[in-house]
Order: sequence, then C-alpha cells, then structure tokens
Amino acid sequence: MEVITGVIYHSVGASCAAMCYTPQKKVAHWSWQTYWLAQAAVCWLLLPLVIAWLTIPEIGKVLHEAPTDAMVKSFVYGAAYGIGGTAFGMAIRYIGVSLTYAIAVGISCVLGTLLPPLVHGELAALFSQNGASWIMAGIIIGAMGIGCCGVAGRFKEHDLKISQTMGNTFSLAKGLPLCFLAGVLSAVYGFSIDQGEPIAAVAEKYGAGNFRINIIYIFSNTGAFVSTLIYCIYLHRKEKTFGEYRQKQPGSRLLVNFVMASLTGILWYSQFFFYGLGHVRMGKYQYSSWAIHMIMLVLFSSVAGLLLKEWVKCRQKTIATLVLALVILVIAVLALTYGNYLGSL
Repeated sequence: MEVITGVIYHSVGASCAAMCYTPQKKVAHWSWQTYWLAQAAVCWLLLPLVIAWLTIPEIGKVLHEAPTDAMVKSFVYGAAYGIGGTAFGMAIRYIGVSLTYAIAVGISCVLGTLLPPLVHGELAALFSQNGASWIMAGIIIGAMGIGCCGVAGRFKEHDLKISQTMGNTFSLAKGLPLCFLAGVLSAVYGFSIDQGEPIAAVAEKYGAGNFRINIIYIFSNTGAFVSTLIYCIYLHRKEKTFGEYRQKQPGSRLLVNFVMASLTGILWYSQFFFYGLGHVRMGKYQYSSWAIHMIMLVLFSSVAGLLLKEWVKCRQKTIATLVLALVILVIAVLALTYGNYLGSL
C-alpha cells in the first residue's frame, strides 16, 4: 500500500503541474519575463521556505547540522534546472509546444530516472533485483508514449494551423539544441533531490518523517530561482519592462496578474510537495519517481487539453493518435507501479 499511496501522491503532483500554466491565460499587459519572475518568486523562493518552516521540526538545528557539500550540490543542480526551464520556453518559440514536450520531457524522463543510480554505481545492481525489469519496461514505454503525444501534438498544430502563426520563427536548427539542453538540465532536478538526501536524513532525525524532502527544496528551488532571476533581469533591462510590476493605468489588471502568477506558483510548487510525499514511499526504486512524475505530467496535460476542448477541431487521425498515446502512458505507469510493488516485497 505504501507504493500505491506513493503513486497516488505523484499523480496529484503531476495533475497540479499539468494545470499550472492555465492561469497564464488570464494575464494581460505583462511580458513573459514579468509573469515568469512573479510566479518563480512564489514557487521557487517563497513557498519552499514557508512549507519547510511549517513541516520540518527544529529546522534551525537541521540546517546547522546538514552537510555543506549537500547544500551546495543541491543548489547548483537546482540552478541548472532553472536554466533548463528557460531553454524549454525558448525552444517552444522555434519548434512549437508539441515537439518541445516530446523531445525535452522524453529526455528528462529517461535521463532523470537513470542518472542518480548511475552516478552512485548502483544501476547494474538495481536492475538485477526483483521487479527491475518492470521498472525498465515502464521507462521505455513511457518514453514511447511521450513521443506519441508529441506526434499527436504536431498533428494538432497542423490541423489548427498553429505552425503557420509562428511565421519565420520556426527553426529546427535552433529549436532542437534547445530541446536537448532543456531535457538534460531538467533531468538534473531529480539529481538535485538525490544530492540533497543527506540534508533530508538530518531532518528525519528530528522527526520530519514523510515531509523530510521539503528541506531539500530550500536549496534546489532557490537555485532554480537564482538562474531564472538572472535571465529575467536581463530581459527586463533589454526590453525595458521593469515598470510592468507597478502599472496603474486603467485596464492594467495589475492585481489580477499578480493573483494569477501566484496561483501558477502555488500549483507548480504543489507538484514538488506531492512529489516529495510520493518519493519517500517508493522503496528501493525511489529513482523511478522521476519517470512516474514525468509520464503522469504528460498524461494529465493531455487529458487537461481534452477537457478544455483544445482538440475539438482536430481530425480523427489526430484524436486517435492522442488516445493511443494516453493508453501507452497509462500502461507505463502501471508497469512502473507493479515494478515498485515487486521491489517492496
């Protein structure tokens, strides 16, 4: 039941992540960097501090006793994750949402899952244990499902003529390298959590229990915020958009914009919160948490698109491809869950 409970927590976190961009549709008169920095301040700076303070007993003592090298590594790898998120946004500009998701999330799913045990020299030993073949099968099937979602998304862009609106900005030469960069650096976030485990161990000693991962977010998410802050400040200076934070002219919707950005940050942080609750319940195959999260993220994002009627004008071929992708993703999650179950016996 611990494994099943862990998968349920992962599903809640992934559903929050799938919906976190929805509030952006209500934002008006703000440039991308204004909105992005406002939500990042909530997701990557404010909430990690507040939630850790609320859930980690004796947090001052935990931070005092935690290994410095674990703090630094978690911060640095978190900063790399922030750069990956920026590359992801830039890739969308050149090759569209569907191809970016298919390539970047697919790479992140596989690499982010296998990187921690590979670095620790445990990959071969883990794959020889009970249930490991199901874990590997789930990762491969999940990557196939993510790719299939990318194909369906590409069909959708063609059906709705979205690619035409991109005009001369479409460029595989620019978009593909950014996708690979986004996929690799996004995968590093799972490694950031892995490197922060010594900090979580200290928190557990003081009674943090299943909330112990929250202490790591202070460093990994802050790292992501710092790299994001640097890029957003660069864009603000380049495009002279600092004034958007204090617009007061009629129709500026300043309060609504801040509320929507805050809601985005809350939803985005919720994925980390529930990811932590799921991660600690996955037993010997904790490294599979990243694959489960990425696969469910794509799954719920696609389902959300269907519920929001984003696919209503698409061809039957497009819908059939999407349904096939969703079925493959569900099979992948079931395989990963079963593999974790076998490993817990």
